[in-house]
Amino acid sequence: MFEIRRYTPAMADEWNQFVSASKNGTFLFDRRFMDYHSDRFSDHSLMCYREGRLYALLPANEKGDTLVSHGGLTYGGLVTDSRCSAKGVLDMFTAINDYLRAAGFRHVVYKAIPWIYHQLPAEEDLYALTAVCHARLTIRDISSAIVGTRRLKFTESRRSGLRKALKAGLRICESDDVDAFWHILNDNLTQKYAVRPVHTADELRLLQSRFPENIKLWLVYDGDTPVGGTLLFLTPQVLHTQYISATPYGKQHGALDLLFDHLINHVYADYPYIDFGKSTVSDSADLNEQLIFQKEGFGARAVCYDTYEYEL
Repeated sequence: MFEIRRYTPAMADEWNQFVSASKNGTFLFDRRFMDYHSDRFSDHSLMCYREGRLYALLPANEKGDTLVSHGGLTYGGLVTDSRCSAKGVLDMFTAINDYLRAAGFRHVVYKAIPWIYHQLPAEEDLYALTAVCHARLTIRDISSAIVGTRRLKFTESRRSGLRKALKAGLRICESDDVDAFWHILNDNLTQKYAVRPVHTADELRLLQSRFPENIKLWLVYDGDTPVGGTLLFLTPQVLHTQYISATPYGKQHGALDLLFDHLINHVYADYPYIDFGKSTVSDSADLNEQLIFQKEGFGARAVCYDTYEYEL
């Protein structure tokens, strides 16, 4: 009933059309986004056909005898459309696993798409992971999200920062100055965690040029000097803060409090969800309490990003 095919670049148009019409796909699954770092991952994405019609996609890469869905993406689970059924997904996972065994795989790492990104309920895969694959939950990262229809008030610490920013005369605008923001971000990550941003400035410019309606940069200025900002990924259901950073001056004067008051309560007030991203490190073992405190101060509450594993 099902035919599982490995993705090739010749299938890009068919792949992208399915993503755009799916019930849980985002532009991160568009091949123009996925393939920007194709040199770092050995792609082994799957296209699942049922009676000749494309039924689902599985963005994935291979790492030895392990299939990972997907090592280069925040989430990478099964992409489906409104015609997809629970029984169909059960049967499809059986077919996928048969394909993977025949291809020499022995292990699967599966990063599910968090439910807030679904335009329609799409958790048939989670049921199949236990019912067919006997998968185990191995990583549970915690993110923080705001529900558009039930927004909580900012805490006093965030309101205090907002007052400081207003007093300092800071201003906000949408910007294309990726380099200025990347340097603020890089300085922060290097000093605090001894790491660099996942994306280079060149990669961010490339992705923004390919997805100008989905990737937005907002900066906070003190006069003509940028002192903070955020890079946003906009999907149909979720505004995701891919990066947030401020200079020491910006932190001292509430630059991010001013920025997120403007974005949450004005520019993107109608967005269904605003997702501030993960606050866990070391494969979910350690909670960054200071980071999640800031996010919760804006009224965000917990959403989990789950990773499952199973043997073939």
